[in-house]
Amino acid sequence: MRAAVVNELGRPPRPGELPDPTQGDADILIEIEAAPLNPIDLAVAAGRNPAGHPPLPFVPGCEGIGTADGRRVWVYREGIGIARNGCMAERVAAPNKAITPVPDNADPAVAAAMGIAGMAGWASLSWRVPVREDDVVLVLGATGTVGNVAVQAARILGATRVVAAGRDRAALGQLDADAKVPLEGDLVEAFREACDGGPTLIFDPLWGEPAAAAAEAAKPAARIVQLGQSAGVTAPITSAALRFKGLEIYGYSVFNLPKDVLDREYAQLVGRAMNGEIQVEIERLPLDRVTDAWEQQAASPHRKLVLIP
Repeated sequence: MRAAVVNELGRPPRPGELPDPTQGDADILIEIEAAPLNPIDLAVAAGRNPAGHPPLPFVPGCEGIGTADGRRVWVYREGIGIARNGCMAERVAAPNKAITPVPDNADPAVAAAMGIAGMAGWASLSWRVPVREDDVVLVLGATGTVGNVAVQAARILGATRVVAAGRDRAALGQLDADAKVPLEGDLVEAFREACDGGPTLIFDPLWGEPAAAAAEAAKPAARIVQLGQSAGVTAPITSAALRFKGLEIYGYSVFNLPKDVLDREYAQLVGRAMNGEIQVEIERLPLDRVTDAWEQQAASPHRKLVLIP
């Protein structure tokens, strides 16, 4: 079968030929239709993922959309792309626990974009720290796919005000937010002004200085949902901000969602994407262009890259 193949850690995968997957007793064989690229895929292939990597050579791809037994499914978790071959191939073998149903008639590429990235932006605000009707939501990292989904999710879920913050001014200008803040200059004052006094809910995939500024700008009893560290592995949040404001910080990872929650929230998200309520820019690339796609992903594109075998 055709597949993307990682032959050496630290080097991008290249298209190649591998034997068809070998199924274990509990495995299901899935014909892959779409496999999105994610930062975790690059980390695994570089040897930087704390959970390790499959034995070399291996097929990357921690998630994918495909068909099995006449049904379309999302393949994710249970070591896919981390401890065993992943989804950037024509076929993958996966245990039943790694299978989530995809709503009928869903576009495979759209369903793929709503996977790890989409669920980070959606379920963090629909389930982990639910948006309240009186919330002023500040979305950090809003110009990436995850943040873009979060901006739209906050609006759908009933926030009274949504503020988008990001580094790319052009991408920021395209977002449907009540206010937009470039991540530059005095962020504390910029966040307070844009949020009419301060946010009550902070969506943070960045950590680092932006998270610290958001905490300083936050209103008392504000909640922070934290799901990434692209701006730094530590954040200089002051003890005073946490203690005297009574801030609450909630960690979030799609990997940790209970399976029933994962299935339910994913179905809701894909349904909203298919009816146009949630929109992200998607670039479809053939599997043979995996090396090019890998380099684009490393440059943090403001669109979702999806490989089509």
